[in-house]
Amino acid sequence: MRTIEKIEPTVPQIARKKRVAAYARVSMETDRLNHSLSAQISYYSEFIQKNPEWEYVGVYADSFISGTSTKNRAEFQRMIADCEAGKIDIILAKSISRFARNTVDLLETVRHLKNIGVEVRFEKEGISSTSSSGEIMLSILASFAQEESISISNNVKWGVRKRFEQGIPNNIPRAYGYQWDGEKLVIVPKEASVVKRIFQNFLDGKSRLETEREFAAEGITTRAGCRWEDSNIRVVLTNITYTGNLLLQKEYIESPLTHKKKKNRGELPQYFVSNTHEAIIDKETFDYVQSEMARRKELGPLANKSLNITCFTGKIKCEKCGKSMMRTTRTNKAENSQLDEKLVSWMCGTRKSGNGNCTTKEIPERILFQICSEVLETKDFDEEMFNERVNYISVPANGELTFHFKNGSEKTVAWINTSKKDAWTEKQRAKMSDYRRNHPPLGKKGVSCFTTKIKCCQCGANYRRFSQMNKMLGKKMGYWRCSSVSDCTVPGFREDYLKNIICDVLNLDTFDEHIFLERIDRITVDTANLLTFFMKDGSRIIREWKKPKKQCASWTEERKAEQSKRLKDKPYTPEMRKIMSERMKQIRRERGNQWRKEQ
Repeated sequence: MRTIEKIEPTVPQIARKKRVAAYARVSMETDRLNHSLSAQISYYSEFIQKNPEWEYVGVYADSFISGTSTKNRAEFQRMIADCEAGKIDIILAKSISRFARNTVDLLETVRHLKNIGVEVRFEKEGISSTSSSGEIMLSILASFAQEESISISNNVKWGVRKRFEQGIPNNIPRAYGYQWDGEKLVIVPKEASVVKRIFQNFLDGKSRLETEREFAAEGITTRAGCRWEDSNIRVVLTNITYTGNLLLQKEYIESPLTHKKKKNRGELPQYFVSNTHEAIIDKETFDYVQSEMARRKELGPLANKSLNITCFTGKIKCEKCGKSMMRTTRTNKAENSQLDEKLVSWMCGTRKSGNGNCTTKEIPERILFQICSEVLETKDFDEEMFNERVNYISVPANGELTFHFKNGSEKTVAWINTSKKDAWTEKQRAKMSDYRRNHPPLGKKGVSCFTTKIKCCQCGANYRRFSQMNKMLGKKMGYWRCSSVSDCTVPGFREDYLKNIICDVLNLDTFDEHIFLERIDRITVDTANLLTFFMKDGSRIIREWKKPKKQCASWTEERKAEQSKRLKDKPYTPEMRKIMSERMKQIRRERGNQWRKEQ
């Protein structure tokens, strides 16, 4: 029997074109290299678009940037981002050195692109990153490219140092107060007057901070229109250019791979070139300023008159974080304090700056004076003796001070902060109690309109709210009892009963806490179950509080049947009868003739 099979037409699959981009780079700004960059861009644009199997994405070009690092190459970073976004399949580069001269950066980048399915082809070396031998060849050739870059850098440095030896600067010297006229530095009179004032202020004993504040008040700014700061002033005071001389190779590049600048602190030779331009400050004055700066640095904060310093400044160290304790001043707001009285204490520098969580507590300055007098065995604090004998004080823990003497000995003493106790006078206590009574923090957990309002007549303590489960009502109820830890006999009462009494006193149908706070100042409770309401209008209302009868669940027929069944299932044994008999005898002895309920 014949069979017929229908053959469906097939649509030929068109292969997707590869998306191709190119990368170009030149490292220096010259006409020749500018032409080279343009030539690279034109060549790759035409080369990619001629291939029918490729789709042209673009050419990413970085100009005047070194290849030893990929961080500062904006176009290179944009190309990598497009690769990660799936926009590129192949990257073309003229050579390995154009792509990267740092072996580590090159291999990391190529491996990353390979992992996301992007191929990199280097035209000069004929290497593809996806080939089996590609990475080995890349490692070898990239090392050569890196060494070539280091060699070029060393050759450039050699040329620069040779020029230094001839007194020729590597670039145009820049200094506030001067401008370059093409051959030498020329004084700018307006800026030179500011430079002279900076030096004169320092010679007059003023700190850099004082000069900064003066310039800010007078509106004197830097060449860029910015505020003069301590660091800018320090640069002026230490710049030998103002003496009419140049010091070459003040800084140097640490490595041609990192391009990180470092100050030359003797690692490389420096070159002093004299009489290169007109001076603003004479050499003798400049040398004196340098020696004075060194002297002030040795003294530390004690040399800065603009700071609020004492004999303790820089001498109290926190052992927990290693910072110095700092002086802090607050106004004493206590009732018994004098007008504008200040509270001075020493706080860990980490805590004061807000940069850490140091737990070292403040030390009141008056306690420091007292302890120092005891340690130095003087009647009153002697600042001169303290400076002469004590090297510094460390704080190993809260409540401890260790004195480190200049003779090498140590002594640890304990101290107790009584500031709060001293400030908490009876008048201040009464004032705070009155405030809390009239401003209860309603809404806070555990706080109600009765908080601080109910007081025990026997011991003077406030009543405190407790909550416990009421089995008969099947829910938690609030109770108010005396908070005294002593054996107080004044009774407590349930909160809902108290609200009923208050409604009776204020003639309210339902309890309203706002009306209560508005009309009642406080409530006192005595042993006779009498509640005295002190009204805010000055009157008093006394109410007797009787403890309500204990509420018990009624005996339903079901409950009676259940209890009867329980007794039948568990009859009284002789042992149980004996125990019950002894218990009843004990009750009769304790109650005497009143053991029976009154009829």
